[in-house]
Amino acid sequence: MTAVSAHRPAWLTDARLASLRRWVATPASGGNGTTTAVAPYDALPTVPVPACTPEDVEGAAGQARAAQERWTEISYAARAEVVLRFHDLLVERQDEVLDLIQWEMGKARFHAWQEVLLLGTVARHYARHGQTYLEDRPVRPAVPVVTRVRELRIPKGVVGIVSPWNYPLYLGVGDLIPALLAGNAAVSKADSQTPLTLLWARALMAEAGLPENVWQVVSGDGPTIGAAVVDSADYLCFTGSTATGRLVAERAARRLIGTSLELGGKNPLIVRADADLDLAARGTADAAFANSGQMCIHIERVIVHADVYDTFTETLLAATSAQRLGQGFDYGYDLGPLAGQAQLDRVDAHVRDAVAKGATVLAGGRARPDIGPYAYQPTVLAGVTDDMDVCLGETFGPVIALHRATDDAAAIAAANRGRHGLSASIFSRNTAEAEAMARRIRAGAVNINDGAGLAIGTVEAPMGGRGDSGLGRRHGAEGMRRFTDAQTVAVSRVGPVGPPPGRPAETFVALGNKQLRLLRRLGIR
Repeated sequence: MTAVSAHRPAWLTDARLASLRRWVATPASGGNGTTTAVAPYDALPTVPVPACTPEDVEGAAGQARAAQERWTEISYAARAEVVLRFHDLLVERQDEVLDLIQWEMGKARFHAWQEVLLLGTVARHYARHGQTYLEDRPVRPAVPVVTRVRELRIPKGVVGIVSPWNYPLYLGVGDLIPALLAGNAAVSKADSQTPLTLLWARALMAEAGLPENVWQVVSGDGPTIGAAVVDSADYLCFTGSTATGRLVAERAARRLIGTSLELGGKNPLIVRADADLDLAARGTADAAFANSGQMCIHIERVIVHADVYDTFTETLLAATSAQRLGQGFDYGYDLGPLAGQAQLDRVDAHVRDAVAKGATVLAGGRARPDIGPYAYQPTVLAGVTDDMDVCLGETFGPVIALHRATDDAAAIAAANRGRHGLSASIFSRNTAEAEAMARRIRAGAVNINDGAGLAIGTVEAPMGGRGDSGLGRRHGAEGMRRFTDAQTVAVSRVGPVGPPPGRPAETFVALGNKQLRLLRRLGIR
């Protein structure tokens, strides 16, 4: 018999598993093929999940498109009630999904709970305020009095969502909710590492009252099934690596469909000379080691003013040594293992390359197989130079590279190195000066006196990247309007605008010129 993971949650019985797997859309193939992930806690298989074919994806999109026509006719209030019921069920039954997230992905339970917190906040916000983002907007018409114009927001149709393994609940469902509330249907690709988490959410959404075909979930090989989602959707929402994001954008462009892309980051944190160093060290450790560094907004580069570099380093090393690395379905650890062998190999390769080229390991720097097959110590490096992979290449693990800066200008220049621009942080007692610095940093979000979470936790503000970190924004008005098209409706009470029948065009032109001059003198538009 093939060994299987011993960490399967006790509540996940065969019957319950079957009830989750039924939500994989396999209308064409019947679901004969399967894929099985590996559990990070013991490097053993989890459970098989049906594997879709491109034909399955096409069929699922067709079912979603038919369901969307009915879904969009439902009032916003009725759609919001579904989302609010989902919110309540999520909070009530969160222990189940926390177990699944940990089993499939390996993160510490507190960081799994943060997904519940973020998703619940997104659900409440858009259910309560999303209609305001979509309201018809009156626009000043070309011809006042006798015409009127309104801008409408029309749903795209079928939204394709390709989400990653590192935040399978929040990223998998957090983009779905505004898409659904805007009147769209959706086809989501479950990541092969964490399919059960998304299927659990799909079952919960059905219990909350979502019509069956409005949200389709497909699973299987990433390049094949992900490409099929792009080929079947009317809009594509992708979260993942910059390299894959480029391929997604190219494929979508051939179909002339829009995309939003949240991609990689090499996020900097600046410690100014006036910073509270205890606060800065704690914030750095939290932002760098949360989810074992496997989040797009986590801190990888720490740029410290030379005057406080030594003292800050000592304080940071103390905060790093206090991190509890372990595996368990409780709140006893600060970080868990990496998600799999590929992640472990990447992190280990970056650290080994840096050491071989002269970097110094101040803390950590090695795997901990005694804790778990993919466990890796929280690591602090000094003396990182340009020729090292860890310098500007995304590590996506619990690794910090320390850099000195002589002044604020040098710190900003260092922060803006490379082509990524997702998130950044500044620690300073002078928040006004820090805010002024933030404007000069190329990043979609800048946190001041916070490592990473404040900006993304503020769901009324847009979140996204610049440069190689992506296109578009999630959260806020932009996070919902991206799933709609603007439509202009112009109404005339007097018929076509132009020269009246039988009147010379020159008379109309003269009147038009008088209007242009009058409006210019009056300062109107």
